[in-house]
Amino acid sequence: QADIKSGVIVLFICVCRDVDGSVCDTFCSVESLFSTPVTAEEEYDFKIWISKYNKKYDLIEYYQRLKVFTENKKVIETHNAGNHTFTMGLNQFSDMTFADFRKYFLLKEPQNCSATHGNHARGKGPYPDSIDWRNKGNYVTHVKNQGGCGSCWTFSTTGCLESVTAISTGKLLYLSEQQLVDCAQAFNNHGCNGGLPSQAFEYIMYNKGLMTEDDYPYDGVDKDCRFKPDLAAAFVKDVVNITKYEEMEMVDAVANHNPVSFAYEVTGDFMHYKSGVYTSTKCHNTTDMVNHAVLAVGYGEENGLPYWIVKNSWGAEWGIDGYFYIERGKNMCGLAACASYPVV
Repeated sequence: QADIKSGVIVLFICVCRDVDGSVCDTFCSVESLFSTPVTAEEEYDFKIWISKYNKKYDLIEYYQRLKVFTENKKVIETHNAGNHTFTMGLNQFSDMTFADFRKYFLLKEPQNCSATHGNHARGKGPYPDSIDWRNKGNYVTHVKNQGGCGSCWTFSTTGCLESVTAISTGKLLYLSEQQLVDCAQAFNNHGCNGGLPSQAFEYIMYNKGLMTEDDYPYDGVDKDCRFKPDLAAAFVKDVVNITKYEEMEMVDAVANHNPVSFAYEVTGDFMHYKSGVYTSTKCHNTTDMVNHAVLAVGYGEENGLPYWIVKNSWGAEWGIDGYFYIERGKNMCGLAACASYPVV
């Protein structure tokens, strides 16, 4: 039963229990999905958002998602009214709680990358004030979309290997995330349930190759391994790990060599990120809480605040055309806990 004007839906759940074949006792419970009414303006905004992102719900889910959307919108407006280094905005995730979001888009379990050992040979510098590999040549593929699979680690891996291969050979390939989802389990990766780029690079090295996206397209679900050695298009000779928490080694690698894969911890406010330099006091900066993997393609500074330029895998409609900036120099959210890149 729905009262649209007040924005309240009351759900009656009734169970008929047959006692002796002739008598039926009915038990009903009542649950209100709204603690406070939703205004007509809020519901109008929700309908506009539904149209933009082509969402479809049944009646019950409509009111559930309206409640979540309204709460998220208030969080965004409150944040943007304050004094912060980044702005929030509505996006394709605005009908989700963080629990929903974490279930579908982050690693199912936080990855512990404490075993990472550093073997990056750091140069002496000095380093340029800013660098962006997207502007240095045809070295970075477009932003991809992992969908509802915890496969961010595969997109961080392919993004880095695509760039390193292009810098080395002059040829920008689009490489297969699905092969990593399906085939890299022996290297402590778990398909849609998570993994780490450093472990994926190890898999590619010992597997002797990774196929292209065209030859092994992305499905976004766990499947049987279908790797064909004769179609391997990109290769790894060695894996370089950045020394744990040594963020200047990341700067050295990105400035002098290539983009770098890294993992960090996403907390609730990050799903609403729109622009600016992301900072957080809620996330951890340790090796055992990282739950998302991405690709640092450069760095810069804004109003005196240094940041990383980061390629994400949630599609080009999220953030800054699929990218985000995150504070550099403070191991923000553990981003320097387990960074790596391949040698080709």
